[in-house]
Amino acid sequence: MPTLRLERDLLAGGAPVVLACDEVGRGALAGPVTVGIVVIDATVKRMPAGLRDSKLLPEPKRELLAPRAASWVLGSSVGEASADEIDRLGIMACLGLAGARAFAALGVDRGLVAGAPLLLDGNYDWLSQSIEHRAQVITRIKADRDCASVSAASVIAKVHRDRGMRRAHDETPLYHWHENKGYSSAAHFAAIAEHGPSALHRHTWLHDRSPEPAPSLFDLEVG
Repeated sequence: MPTLRLERDLLAGGAPVVLACDEVGRGALAGPVTVGIVVIDATVKRMPAGLRDSKLLPEPKRELLAPRAASWVLGSSVGEASADEIDRLGIMACLGLAGARAFAALGVDRGLVAGAPLLLDGNYDWLSQSIEHRAQVITRIKADRDCASVSAASVIAKVHRDRGMRRAHDETPLYHWHENKGYSSAAHFAAIAEHGPSALHRHTWLHDRSPEPAPSLFDLEVG
């Protein structure tokens, strides 16, 4: 279960706010990579009941939690980089691009976030350069599991991306995106083999890829 232990330590140490960031869609074959950012301050209340890393929640639970997570934090935003941008620039550059777009969209006082600590899930800082080091990025492995603010960013980003993939399925129902959300599955690869890739596919990712097992009930995909 995530806690606010680290966030409260940072706030107690003098930070006016703490930002938290997570990405989803990094390993998908189709669709954007999506980054969520949230901001909390010392007035943050107990986290919403049931909040977890988005990968540990079934889709209906995530849908219920996303608006609660967004209203729980001081501010939140989502940024994306498209499949075409991923093909042209590479996934690491697009993580930064999506993160920069999310950072720019934060609806909070710029003076508050300037130089503030930002918790980033993982062990590699792909964000600082893209946001011109305007926050103090702190990488932490399993932050999406252990830090409630990062869990909130994860859920908000995941629900945003999944809704986009369901809309894409409604427009092009050949690839089962309402089920696989653009990730590898036998049905997804079979559809690509039959119909060819779409504009939403990451074309540079389709070479030397093999089908993976279909997502489980809890949709435990990477990213």
